[in-house]
Order: sequence, then structure tokens, then C-alpha cells
Amino acid sequence: MRAAGYAPDGSLVVEERPVPVPGEDEILVAVDYCGICGTDVHAIREGWARAGGVLGHECAGRVAAVGSGVRGWSEGDAVTVEPILSCGTCELCRAGRPSLCRAHLTAMIEGTWPGAFAEYVRVHHRQVHRLPPGLDLRTAALTEPLAVALHAVTLSGLQGGQTALVTGAGPLGCLCVAALRARGATRVIVSEPSAARRAAALACGAEDVVPPGELEVPASPLVEVSAPMDVVLECSGNPAAFEAGLAQLRPGGTLVIVGTGLTRPTLEHMRVLLRELVITGAFNYDATGFADALALLASGSLPLGGLVSPEDVRLEDIMTAVDGLAAGAIAQKMLVAPGPRA
Repeated sequence: MRAAGYAPDGSLVVEERPVPVPGEDEILVAVDYCGICGTDVHAIREGWARAGGVLGHECAGRVAAVGSGVRGWSEGDAVTVEPILSCGTCELCRAGRPSLCRAHLTAMIEGTWPGAFAEYVRVHHRQVHRLPPGLDLRTAALTEPLAVALHAVTLSGLQGGQTALVTGAGPLGCLCVAALRARGATRVIVSEPSAARRAAALACGAEDVVPPGELEVPASPLVEVSAPMDVVLECSGNPAAFEAGLAQLRPGGTLVIVGTGLTRPTLEHMRVLLRELVITGAFNYDATGFADALALLASGSLPLGGLVSPEDVRLEDIMTAVDGLAAGAIAQKMLVAPGPRA
């Protein structure tokens, strides 16, 4: 099979690799589409990935083979794949927080899991989710990032009728806009420097979009902005966006860190203290995240035209797409189509 492996110089190299053989409890999936995640962009450009590792974890495809101990699956079944296999037994899993299970915390980020920037991926049968009737494979490739967006909304504590700000309108930010609207947010504002991404945010349900410099940031923690928000989802990974987002919250509001990045922001601790603000991170998805995302995708209510690029990316062109995403030139989710299989 063809796969795009991470090279020590920070690039992806397409090479021939053996087609994996599923073990007793595993399933081999032929990958039709795999989204390029912001985590992939950071891992490639900032050197997080392991040399030789295959990235890509937002995939959909069809069952190509099943292990001898697997029941209920047949060749040709349309599926999407959950990249993290939680243990199901630790205290965090038992508490309904599988995203924090330590068993596979770093596998997806470092590329030590068998990634889906390849024609085939081999996974445990518990990682495979059947597609609802009528849901096409291309749309199903949004399942994992949509589950991430829904998890961020869950952690925000958003109630129907509340307002939200999303900082950063890349592909995940736009999914967060759509998820907020689906969960009942009546007003969603987006802060984003790229004009193309501001337009995408409007197409995904934002009421208004502004350049980051237009956000009001009072010098004193005693001063409240003119139109405070109930919830802020920080999706850019930019320290300035975190700092500005925190200043937009009403007393008792919540900021959720969704975007990844290694540069540390400054925390205005007195604003947090005086207004009893909540700051939390959102990593991966709810215990029911994939089921919830699949149901929402199958409902037909999401603005897919604003969320997904109409053009697919070949394995050879992933680096070009990564550079475009990093520069903010690409607004929509880019899907990699690994190509014809033998």
C-alpha cells in the first residue's frame, strides 16, 4: 500500500509499505477519506511526530478484512474510525471521561498509532463505528473532528439561548460554530484574521465575524466589555486569542481551550478571580462523541458547504495543504483521498 510517512526533515514522504494483516481482534479498513487535523499540522511543522510514523486520524472507509475473533463486521461495511482506544477500566474511563485515559494519550499526536494517511489502516474492532444509512463516506470523515467540537461545547456548559465567541475560524473553529448552533447557541461571534476564514465562519452559522484587533480588551479586570459572552471556545492556539477571549466573558463564564499550540499565553488571574471564570481544556470527545457526531451528520442539518473543501488532496500533496492551513489561506476541512487500491 501507499502511505505518507513522517521524515526527520519535517516533511511527509509517500512510500510503499506492506498492507497490514489484522490480528484476532482487529479490523483492516480501506481508507477512502482522511481529514487533515490542526494537530497534524502542528505535529508536522513543529516536530512532534515520530520519524517514520504515519499521521492522519479523521478517517472513513470500508472494512477490507476482519480478524478471526471479530464478529458482526463484513467486508465492504462503511465505517469511521475512532483513533483513541481507551482501556475502559481505569478510573477516568469508568467516570465517563475516556478522552483522558492514559493508555493511548500520546499515540495519535506522535504518530505511533497506525495513521490513516495511507490506503489501509489496521485498528482494534472497538475503534470502528458503523455509518448510519444514507451517510456518505466523504461526509463521515468529519465524524472525529465534529466529535471534538461537540466535546468542547459540552465542557463549556452552554445552555440553549446563550451566546458564544469562537476565536480562530480554521476547520475546527468552523465545526465549533456549527456545533454551538446545533446545541442551541442563539448568537455566535467569531474572531479571525483571515478574510477567507471569516467568510467560512459566516457560512457555518456565525452571526458576525471580526478581526482579532476589534475585540475589546479592558485594561482593568474590573471593567466588563460592552457585550459579554457566556462561552468562549479558543480554537486558534494563539496566546493573544486566549488573552482576548478571556476578557469577553461575563461573570461566571467559561473559556474552553480547543486549539493546540506550544506558545504559552499570559493569564489575567485577577479577572478570573473577581469574575469567577472557568478555564478548561477540551481533548478529544465525550464518551458518546462518535455516536452523537454521526447522528448530527446524518441529520442533514449541518452546513457542509462551509465546512468541507470540494477538492480532495492526494497523498503527494498533503504538505502543500498543511502549509496552506498553517498560513490561514485554507478555510475549510481538507480531505485526503489516498487513491486507488490494488
